[in-house]
Amino acid sequence: MRVLVYSDDAGTREKVRLAIGRRPAADVPLVEIVECATQPAVIKHLDSGDIDVAVLDGEAQPAGGMGVSRQAKDEVHNCPPILLLIARRDDRWLANWSRADAVVAQPIDPVVFAEAVADLMRRRLSLTRAH
Repeated sequence: MRVLVYSDDAGTREKVRLAIGRRPAADVPLVEIVECATQPAVIKHLDSGDIDVAVLDGEAQPAGGMGVSRQAKDEVHNCPPILLLIARRDDRWLANWSRADAVVAQPIDPVVFAEAVADLMRRRLSLTRAH
């Protein structure tokens, strides 16, 4: 499955990539990571239909992951599940506004993060089987 990771910070993208690993859970497929550092690249990849799960950095600049998530949910046909990485737990209300499917606060706990990604992968698999 293809997992898109969006952040303007290469260090954040690396932390996410390491937390996901090759397979975030035993019952999900191997992961291919697609990294993006800009909002136009994210939308282009999501529009292609080749992304199964997206991980968006809420603190990315100049386009934050929350706004990108809301745009994707409004504009991308069959938008994949989105996990939003937030800096503060108090940002959860904004994450709700963004229509993200899951939210994880920083600093990244690799076990919690991997399970959240695996849950979204399972959701995507069940949706593709239903169609």
